[in-house]
Amino acid sequence: MRDHETVPYSLPAITDEDSINRARSLRDRLKQRRTCRYFSDKPVPREVIEAAIEAAGTAPNGANHQPWHFAVVSSPEKKRAIREAAEEEERKFYGADKDKAKASEEWLDALAPLGTDEDKPFLETAPWLIVVFAQRKGGIEEDGKTQNYYVNESVGIACGMLIATLHEAGLATLTHTPSPMGFLREICGRPDWEKPLMVVVVGHPEEGATVPVHALQKKPLDQIASWL
Repeated sequence: MRDHETVPYSLPAITDEDSINRARSLRDRLKQRRTCRYFSDKPVPREVIEAAIEAAGTAPNGANHQPWHFAVVSSPEKKRAIREAAEEEERKFYGADKDKAKASEEWLDALAPLGTDEDKPFLETAPWLIVVFAQRKGGIEEDGKTQNYYVNESVGIACGMLIATLHEAGLATLTHTPSPMGFLREICGRPDWEKPLMVVVVGHPEEGATVPVHALQKKPLDQIASWL
């Protein structure tokens, strides 16, 4: 191994019982998380969003290049621009009829139980949109030239930590991934070497908000894990 500088690392000592209880407590809170499509315009403090992004910024990542950028949008004008551009792409995706849709019939059938369509009013209603960009180049200095590594994996982990923190703060979220997403780079003023990955919609659920029954179906532990 090459020589490199290090600093001490340790975690607070807790009992196995406390460790189990903490894991189960967080599990139970995260099991309450749902993708929300009906948002209130009730304000959310900027400090909450800042803390969640700072948490996401601690995610493990390739070569510690931290290849992510979070463009936080609250401007009504920019939210409207994002909605209009996203809905234009979504109309192509869903199509006026299935014969004209970009998505296959199988894909549309898979989405049907979730009730999704080309209308995305939450992109304007929710107080915050966090547009997540993956930096293909840049390194820590963000010079636009240095190669980054394991970019999608790194940014994906960061997004998971972002969403978990927002849920812990009592907020609803939705991940929106229109395709293609190049318009997000232009609206948010980001460089060509950043790739828009998703929009995380953040806010409080609208009074009377619902979620599809289909979304409650989760695979059990013995299906998603194997013990070797």
